[in-house]
Amino acid sequence: MFEKINALDLRYQELARKICEPDVINDTELYRNIMKEYSSLEPIVLKYREYKKAQENEKEALELLSGGGLDKDFRDMVSEELNDARERIENLSEELKILLLPKDPNDDRNVIVEIRGGAGGEEAALFAGVLYRMYSMYAVKRGYKTEIINANETELGGYKEISFMITGDGAYSRLKYESGVHRVQRVPETETQGRVHTSTVTVAVLPEADDVEVDINPNDLQIDTFRSSGAGGQHINKTSSAIRITHIPTGMVVECQDERSQFKNKDKALKVLKSRLLKIEQEKQHNEVAQERRSQVGTGDRSERIRTYNYPQGRVTDHRIGLTLYKIDDILNGNIDEIIDALITADRTEQLKNSE
Repeated sequence: MFEKINALDLRYQELARKICEPDVINDTELYRNIMKEYSSLEPIVLKYREYKKAQENEKEALELLSGGGLDKDFRDMVSEELNDARERIENLSEELKILLLPKDPNDDRNVIVEIRGGAGGEEAALFAGVLYRMYSMYAVKRGYKTEIINANETELGGYKEISFMITGDGAYSRLKYESGVHRVQRVPETETQGRVHTSTVTVAVLPEADDVEVDINPNDLQIDTFRSSGAGGQHINKTSSAIRITHIPTGMVVECQDERSQFKNKDKALKVLKSRLLKIEQEKQHNEVAQERRSQVGTGDRSERIRTYNYPQGRVTDHRIGLTLYKIDDILNGNIDEIIDALITADRTEQLKNSE
């Protein structure tokens, strides 16, 4: 492991010199690529230097203790420093192992989130709206931007489906674990007997595709325009600005009607289509690897039941890692970092286990 890190340290030093060279500074694309690599190496290299410093502290303490002639108080102090250095070395070693795990190439991307009401009719649609609000509030807390792509509203203010983009550094790395079936247990607003109903909502989180990654033949697209529709307000449009794109080879259909501009709707719809096609291609590549690790933390199967929101008990349970939190209001107000951090830790633990 440390031979690999030493090589990365040398590369980091080489890049540090390059970013100061005039030829590199004047080449915008080259400078951007070098800075990207430099930034990706920095956490590992800085952590490695902390590790080496702790080793030096351990060596110095051992030398002092082996020299003899120390009074009791000073020996106790040096022994404590030795223990601290060894504990630091152990912790830094584990942190370095995590930093060296293969990084998901999608982690730095923006995401497209698609939420659809599942079993439960109007109640499922209402909860789809609750989840949209939760992710929107989470995005604000993280400093991300949210932009609706398409929304199919119901009369009671829910969503049969809603798709939106979340833009920000590392958005996919945080939200990729949200794909799957979210189950809600509560007394619906339409229930007169006070009985608890169970409904489901599916969430799909797609990494935004770069134009160079997905090449779509224009002849494979059927593009239709229609008038925006919905529960009213800004979603009603008197002109045919809404766009429906059908990808003929796959039969995939994407709609966008949030903008008043037909051009903007088409651009958004194409982004969604490209991201869906990229996701399909990436899943196919993973499935072709015979010994591909299948982590206990899913990040893509929208048929997997991942979480239950139980209103009467004030409970949220993530079934993948057995985590239960009794703070449903807090979570639905966008405070989901505790769940996401636990999922990331579980995923990394699984990866470390499989790398041994």
